[in-house]
Amino acid sequence: MLTILNRINQLAKKAQEVGLTEIEKTEQTDLRKEYLQIFRGSVKSILLNATIYDPNGDDVTPQKLRREQAQLVKE
Repeated sequence: MLTILNRINQLAKKAQEVGLTEIEKTEQTDLRKEYLQIFRGSVKSILLNATIYDPNGDDVTPQKLRREQAQLVKE
């Protein structure tokens, strides 16, 4: 993921300095989509392994999240 981010930053810098070719614009768009997909997958993974507690120590994990976690366990 770090290599993707580095390339995105290189293309962004080049876009500001001299502009990008159509091929580079397409590459930049594809890399951004790939990065967002990886990032969203990471966040989803974190949330599916989380339990939420209130200050009193009671489990207040939303039902929707509990259903997703239960479905993940079944798979």
